[in-house]
Amino acid sequence: MDLKLHDIVIMKKPHPCGCKEFELLRLGVDYKLKCTKCGREVMVPRIKAEKNIRGVKNDN
Repeated sequence: MDLKLHDIVIMKKPHPCGCKEFELLRLGVDYKLKCTKCGREVMVPRIKAEKNIRGVKNDN
């Protein structure tokens, strides 16, 4: 999967606030995702994150 920092990814499951779009803040063994609606940041293992990503919006 070709992901870059600050890409907006659309996940399968929404965040508890209801938003499915997250900004990528860190790539590596873990991905740091920031909810675009409420601003909450979460760390997710790469394997789990890549499995749950539906699509990518490239804002760069």
